[in-house]
Amino acid sequence: MPPNAATRPATPPGVFDADVAWALHPGVAVRPEPFGALLYDFRTRRLTFLKDRRLLDVVTALGDQPSALAACRAAGVAPDDEARYAAALARLAAAGMLVPGAEPA
Repeated sequence: MPPNAATRPATPPGVFDADVAWALHPGVAVRPEPFGALLYDFRTRRLTFLKDRRLLDVVTALGDQPSALAACRAAGVAPDDEARYAAALARLAAAGMLVPGAEPA
């Protein structure tokens, strides 16, 4: 069982840890598209394309899951593909589109 947020050290800025909770930044809007989705960051006016519908499912599941890996599993990502999806989430976090989040209650 993972430690709760009160006992777990905070994720350092710029470091993506797939074993902790993450959330979409409140300044980022998601627009689903047939190919995946568009993410628009209103702070930086940056547009990012998600070219994978399953990645969209992972991103939208982040706020309801205790970790990024749990969001991957909830979205149906196969265990063999988790590293690839974690790498995609890390790129989104590095761009500021994802932020460390609180674990759901």
